[in-house]
Amino acid sequence: MRELLRTNDIVLLSAIEALLDAAGIGHLVLDQHMSVMEGSIGLLPRRLLVEEGSHARARVLLTEAGLGAELPAP
Repeated sequence: MRELLRTNDIVLLSAIEALLDAAGIGHLVLDQHMSVMEGSIGLLPRRLLVEEGSHARARVLLTEAGLGAELPAP
């Protein structure tokens, strides 16, 4: 698995997960339950990982969906 992005925006994360699901790209969200540890203030970003072989495809998918600005530099 390879990190695609980090975000505190759970709405954005949900939208990206829907895009990845529709494209058949396997993914995993890490740190989504850390809000319990931080007091539910949303300080710690969630990490979205995709399968290593699908990383480039996922970046293209998000760029084409107008979400390229959310991606870190490669």
